Amino acid sequence: MQNSEAIALSAALLAVAGELTQRIHDGVVARGFEGVRPAHGFAFARLAPDGATVTDLALHLGVTKQAASQLVDELVRKGYAERRPHPVDARARLVVLTEAGWACTGAAEEAAAEAVRAWGEALGEAEVRELARKLLRIAPDGPIRPAW
Repeated sequence: MQNSEAIALSAALLAVAGELTQRIHDGVVARGFEGVRPAHGFAFARLAPDGATVTDLALHLGVTKQAASQLVDELVRKGYAERRPHPVDARARLVVLTEAGWACTGAAEEAAAEAVRAWGEALGEAEVRELARKLLRIAPDGPIRPAW
């Protein structure tokens, strides 16, 4: 693959990822969830299903503990998460999604499904399944981090 082709492919993948993130965000807002940002969705992915400490969340997001703590403060203030005593470590607090946080996560899943269905209309369902299979082969393991 020529450099120019590699750059074009990179740009296309980044554009698709950016549009997908925006469509999920727009879908969440359209479903009545105010005051959320795409970064919240990356945090929700780590908090579900069993919660996480601020340190766990910081590692997942690739940010400092202070930045993760500020994000948790924001999610708690907006009613999407709450802090609970950690079941094993008395020094730590566990951050878990509230009912509103779970509902917001469900809204994001619905919005993602809508976006992918649109790809099916453009490419055909078989091609979308093949695209998914190929992307999963090259996708890195580990957390999906927001582009800060």
